[in-house]
Amino acid sequence: MRIVLDYGKTGLPVEIPDANLVGPLGLRPVAPLPDPEQALAAALANPTGTPPLVEMARGKRSACVVICDITRPVPNEFLLRQILPKLEQGGIPRDKITVLIATGLHRPNLGDELVELVGREIATNYRVENHDGRNLAEHTFLGNSPRGVPAWIDTRYVTADLKITTGLIEPHLMAGYSGGRKLVCPGIAALETVKVWHGPDFLEHPRADCGILDGNPVHEENTRIARMAGCDFIVNVSLDKDRQVTSLVAGEMELAFRKGVEFVESVCKVTIPEPCDVVVTSSAGYPLDTTFYQAVKGLTGVLPIVKQGGTIIMAASLSEGIGSPEFQRLFSENANIGAFMQRILGKDYFVLDQWQLEKLGHVCRKATPRFVTQGLSPDILSKLYVESAPSVEQAVSEALAVYGPSARIAVVPKGPYVLPVVAA
Repeated sequence: MRIVLDYGKTGLPVEIPDANLVGPLGLRPVAPLPDPEQALAAALANPTGTPPLVEMARGKRSACVVICDITRPVPNEFLLRQILPKLEQGGIPRDKITVLIATGLHRPNLGDELVELVGREIATNYRVENHDGRNLAEHTFLGNSPRGVPAWIDTRYVTADLKITTGLIEPHLMAGYSGGRKLVCPGIAALETVKVWHGPDFLEHPRADCGILDGNPVHEENTRIARMAGCDFIVNVSLDKDRQVTSLVAGEMELAFRKGVEFVESVCKVTIPEPCDVVVTSSAGYPLDTTFYQAVKGLTGVLPIVKQGGTIIMAASLSEGIGSPEFQRLFSENANIGAFMQRILGKDYFVLDQWQLEKLGHVCRKATPRFVTQGLSPDILSKLYVESAPSVEQAVSEALAVYGPSARIAVVPKGPYVLPVVAA
């Protein structure tokens, strides 16, 4: 069967033997909103758990609107075109409104990338600034969370009279689902916060995983940190395979978020009867598959449906390479994934972005990851604790030689947007 995997901006057609195929596993078909502009206007006027946005702006002197960075395909311009005028209509002067890009610990979005993110009109006429998680001086300390995480949050947000976050709800490899509270932590948190919240005490918990909120310490703690910082209003969307808006929630941070999660789970969760020997997947294409760092999300997303000792074949463009210099340093400092895991569990070692490598460690405990990419050479990939293959077809052929001609091969074309699970 010919299947197109999400890969870069173009997609990657692959051939999978029909006799072995499970799937393709994808999002439940759901029609995009027929009039997203009208749906957004209605959500801002009749939100969940709060007064209308324009009323919330009345009497406020300043506002901070937090948006996702370029690594998330959020329709920021679409959202901001209605949110920003509502703030001005409520009496907040334009020069007192800050659009803050929640980079977390990613690089800043500047120049043409900034225009791509918010549109030229907004980039030209509003104050749009990047969060810098490595500059502690730009953050305010709010105290320690219940589990002992020091809460340092961007001062521009903390000091704003009206605090608004936007975002995308989708499965997340650590926090269960993205969106909601996640725009505050880690979105605009300092390194001092993220390195504890993303530390082994949280990530080694069995419920710190895709699609899980209840009992997930990563979700519970960043919710508490977002409460400490304050969040007056959220606007979150979900997207279909063509990145059209399929649902939209607005209002109180936790109530609106849970409402959005219910819809997303009904669309993205897909059940198969038993684990598979091989899973072919992606990292959801551009912009999510531009680095090896981001592509780890695609590996963890399919971990529930691969057999112990199985193989995950990942197709990702990796057009920007491995990831941050710190993330690259982890591979040069640790001979193998086992040595790295032992080192971080000893708690005397910390390098920025180590949490993503820790998640790769979880993958390697269960399955062999093989990458198909034009972005990194086989020699470089071999130093990243994974194997490579020149094509998905060859990787599948070699897997059939290992697992036998009747091996089951699941295909998840949209990678981490889908939440595949095995029936209980």
